[in-house]
Amino acid sequence: MKKSIVVLLHIGFWVCYLLLIAIMLLVFFRSSSHDVDQTARIENALMSIFLFAIFPSFITFYLYYFLVFPKYLKQKKFLLSIIYGLLFSVGAALIAYILIRYSIESGLMKDMDKGGKNGRSTAHIVIGAMSIIATISGTIALVIKGFITWFDEIKMKEELKQKNHDTEMALVKAQLDPHFLFNTLNNIDVLILKNAAEASNYLNKLSDILRFMLYETKTDTILLKKEIEYIEKYIELQKIRTSNSNYVSFEITGIPGNKTIAPMVFIPFIENAFKHSPNKKIDNAIHVQIFINDENIQFICENKFDSNRKQKQKSNGLGNDLIQKRLNLIYEEKHTLELVSQADFYSVHLTIKNG
Repeated sequence: MKKSIVVLLHIGFWVCYLLLIAIMLLVFFRSSSHDVDQTARIENALMSIFLFAIFPSFITFYLYYFLVFPKYLKQKKFLLSIIYGLLFSVGAALIAYILIRYSIESGLMKDMDKGGKNGRSTAHIVIGAMSIIATISGTIALVIKGFITWFDEIKMKEELKQKNHDTEMALVKAQLDPHFLFNTLNNIDVLILKNAAEASNYLNKLSDILRFMLYETKTDTILLKKEIEYIEKYIELQKIRTSNSNYVSFEITGIPGNKTIAPMVFIPFIENAFKHSPNKKIDNAIHVQIFINDENIQFICENKFDSNRKQKQKSNGLGNDLIQKRLNLIYEEKHTLELVSQADFYSVHLTIKNG
């Protein structure tokens, strides 16, 4: 909590406390007789109130605030909190009472104690009353300190949660980006060997993809149409490794418009589809669809794979775990993900709610 707010809480308490005392003084002066010098009465009343109510309350308030709460109550040492709290209250009351007796006996407080013995005989009552007042002030100090501590802990937990979220997101991206980059570079390498002139065109596409990864993915969300452009370029780079034009298909249904999405949400599934569909002679080996409407964005990625490589596909669980973890971080309770694995067929159905 900001220091200015903490200071305001303290000031607010003491203003209310002094206001209560002022009201009590006002009632006292209105109800008392006027046979004593008015100036002396005011001086005596102010001195009495200061030593009786303000002085022990002030000492106890800050002893509870700076000692009892952090050293005992916060550590859940409840018995010690009560013991030390009472000791501080009684100790402050004793000090205040000694000052009161000194003021009376030195004549600083006139007409307050005409009978010394009677005054001393009521010492336990005065000390007890001051102890109760001091304890009440100390209890309020514990409440204020407890509220401030609770607020700071809540704020700290939120900050730690956000930092953990950012760290996990960065780690997930760090593990996904190199995987895509290496695959793309391998594709360009193959293309250069086949057709150097054509490779220049695809190098420009790779440049656009790298620019997208370096700059666009730094934000939490991007326009959906930019993500689609990224996917289109990625698929084009993958298709250069086969002469089968029907090897992969990509369809968009609906208008992206100004809809936004987290960057690189779909591409890891497409990467995995290419990784596990090595037979490029098969028609429709990979089929990618994106359906866009006002309610949600639906992504479907289906791929065929050799059943003899099924065990290897299963062994790549870490990738799926990372992908699902990222989705849970970004779209908690705002997405559904279905993964279906059959003998020679694998499909991903991801639905993300708009907004």
